[in-house]
Amino acid sequence: MKKLTLTKEIKQEIEKTIEQFNNQEFASESDSYAYFATYRGKFIYLNIRNKETVYPAGRLTYTGDLNDMEFAIYKFSKEKYDSDEFMFPGIQHLDGTIKGALHACNTAYPPNK
Repeated sequence: MKKLTLTKEIKQEIEKTIEQFNNQEFASESDSYAYFATYRGKFIYLNIRNKETVYPAGRLTYTGDLNDMEFAIYKFSKEKYDSDEFMFPGIQHLDGTIKGALHACNTAYPPNK
């Protein structure tokens, strides 16, 4: 079985999607609130920068298709990602894409203004 890899090109596409999301959702506050991704193996970690604080929001598992990824919400109560959790605000946005995951995370963890 071929190992799935997040290539430089795939990461650039992910970064572009996140940048567009940030510009659309947080245009007036993008200096203080924004999503960004970190990568480890086949995982894409969606993090939130809120002023000086960074915290996790969700994790996507790359399946070989950027339109059909698995999602896990970060649960602060357990301090871990939970792919089995289906009762959180924003779940209706999940569609296997980065954009859907960003909308789900943003609904679950809205900006503190």
